[in-house]
Amino acid sequence: MSDGHSTWSTSNSSTTATEPAGRVPATRNLSRAARHRESHVHFALGDGTILRLHTPQVQVLCLRQPPGTLDIDPLSPPEPVFRPMAFVAPIPLRNASTALCFSSSQSKPRFVAVAAPSRTRDVPNPQVTHPMTLTEKLLARGAGRDYVKPGENVWVNVDKLMTHDVCGPPTIGIFKREFGQDATVWDRERVIIIPDHYIFTEDKRANRNVDTLRDFAAQQNLKYFYDIKDLSDFRANPDYKGVCHVALAQEGHTRSGEILFGTDSHTCNAGAFGMFATGIGNTDAGFILGTGKLLVKVPQTMRFQLNGDMPDYLLAKDLILNIIGDIGVGGATYRAMEFAGHTISQFSMEERMTLCNMAVEAGGKNGLIEADDVTEAYLAARGAKPTAVFRSDEQASFFADYTYDVSKIEPVVAKPHSPDNRALARECSDVRIDRAYVGSCTGGKTEDFLAAARVLQGRKVSVPTFLVPATKKVYDDVENLRINGETLKEIFVNAGCIGLGNPGCAACLGGPSDTFARLNEPLVCVSTTNRNFPGRMGHKEGQIYLASPYTAAASAVTGYVTDPREVYDFDMSERHPTETLSD
Repeated sequence: MSDGHSTWSTSNSSTTATEPAGRVPATRNLSRAARHRESHVHFALGDGTILRLHTPQVQVLCLRQPPGTLDIDPLSPPEPVFRPMAFVAPIPLRNASTALCFSSSQSKPRFVAVAAPSRTRDVPNPQVTHPMTLTEKLLARGAGRDYVKPGENVWVNVDKLMTHDVCGPPTIGIFKREFGQDATVWDRERVIIIPDHYIFTEDKRANRNVDTLRDFAAQQNLKYFYDIKDLSDFRANPDYKGVCHVALAQEGHTRSGEILFGTDSHTCNAGAFGMFATGIGNTDAGFILGTGKLLVKVPQTMRFQLNGDMPDYLLAKDLILNIIGDIGVGGATYRAMEFAGHTISQFSMEERMTLCNMAVEAGGKNGLIEADDVTEAYLAARGAKPTAVFRSDEQASFFADYTYDVSKIEPVVAKPHSPDNRALARECSDVRIDRAYVGSCTGGKTEDFLAAARVLQGRKVSVPTFLVPATKKVYDDVENLRINGETLKEIFVNAGCIGLGNPGCAACLGGPSDTFARLNEPLVCVSTTNRNFPGRMGHKEGQIYLASPYTAAASAVTGYVTDPREVYDFDMSERHPTETLSD
C-alpha cells in the first residue's frame, strides 16, 4: 500500500472503493473517518457495521456490535491486539470530531478521546412496526428511532438531568475536566440542581458542596437551581424546595414521554408519570452535561399487574414491599418494572410514586406506570403537560408477568437488614422499637402524613416519633390540611410527636452526626424510608423496619411493630384513599 491510498469495506455491503489516504465516503455516516498523519490514524466508528481500514502503517477493524470490543491488527507485529473500549458512537459528518487515536509506533494502542453523536431527531409517536413495551417506546423516542429491542445499546437524547448536593460537585468536576473549565452545558434549561441531602448541618464540607453548586449554576446561568443560603430558617429561602424526587414532580419537571436521568438511585420515582427515569453515576452525568446524550442498553421489562379491591388498611408501600419480598433485591436487576392493573388506575400520583420509587430496591433499572387522566391532571395543576403518552402494546414481550390480587395482601414490613426481608406486621409484635420515623422521598409526601395523622389522631405515641416533610410544599400542607377540624400539625403535636424537621432528606441517608433524627445509637426504628441496610440511617448497628405510614404510626402508638388494624378501626367495606382524608 505504498501509493498512499486506503481501501474500505463493510460487513453488510459488498461495496469497495479507493480513496485518498484517510478519507471514507460520507455516506457511511462517519466523521473524518481516517486521517493518515505520519504514524497515527484517526478514525470514528461506523453506524453498526464492520469497518475495515487499510493504510501503510496500520490496519484497523472496528466492530460496532457487540459494543466494547476493538480489534486492532498492526501490520507489524502480525498478532492482533485486543483492547476494551469505554464508548462507541457514530459521529455524523456535520459534527466531525476526532474520536479515537491509535499509534502504530507503540506496542499497544493509546486511547485519546471519544465524542458523542449529535442529537438525533425526536420521534414523538414511534410507529408500531414491532410490538414494544412502554420502556422500549420511551427509549425509541429518545433515540429518534421507530423501534428498539431489549439488549440494544442506543444513544438517547436527554430531556432532563437532575443532580443534588452529594453528587453535583463531582459531576461538575468531571464535566470541567473533560470538556474544559469554561465549557457550557448542552442546555441550561434542562439541567436541574436541587440541594436536599446534607443541608441542615454545621458540617463545613457539606455546606461547601452547596456553595459549589451555587457557583456552577451562576456560571452556567442555569434556569432551575433551587438554592438555599439561610440554614437557620428554610422559609427564608424562596427557591429552596427539599427532597429532589418529590420536588421534581411538584415543580412540573416530570413530564410523560420524556427521559430523565439523575445522580440519585431513586430517580426512578419519576417513572410514575409515564417517563423513563433512572439513576446514573457522576461520570455519565458529566458526559450528559456536555453532550445532552447518553448510551443506554434497552432493558427487558417485568410487568406487575395489581388488581382487586384495595383494602382500606393498605398503602402502596405495602404493595411494593410485597413485590420486593417476592422477587428479591436482585430480582429485577437491570430490568424495567412496569406497574399496571385496575388497582393502579385508582391510585393518586403520590401512591404511584411510592411504587416506582422503590423499583431500584429490587435492582430495577427503572420503574414506571402508563400516564392517564390522573397524570395529566397532576401536571396541568403545575402548569405542565405530557410531552408524549405511550402504552405497552398488547403483543409486547415481557421478561416476566406477575399478577396480584391486592384484596388478599396484608400490612407488611421489611426487617433488617434488607428491603426484601419481608414479614407480616402482625407477626413482628415481639419487636420492641425505640423510635418511629415518617419522611423521605418514599414516605414523606403529603399523603404519607395524611395517613399517619389518620392513625394518630386522638392517640398518644409511646416512643419518640420524628416527622420530616419531603419538601417545603409538604411542610405547608402539614401545617394547613385538616382532618376532622384539626391540622395535621396539631394532630402530631397532640399525639406527642417531636416537632417537624426541616424539609429534606434528613436521616434517611444518615448524614453528618447533627442530622435531625439520625440514629447515633444502635436503636430500633420503624421507618417509612426505603432502605434498611446496616448504617443506612446512621449507626451501623441500628435496626430499621421499613413500613407504610399506617404501620409506622400504629407502631409509634404501641411501642412495637404493629399491624395498623390493631390500633385503628379501618373501614372494611370500602377504601378511603389518602388523598381524600383531609376535610
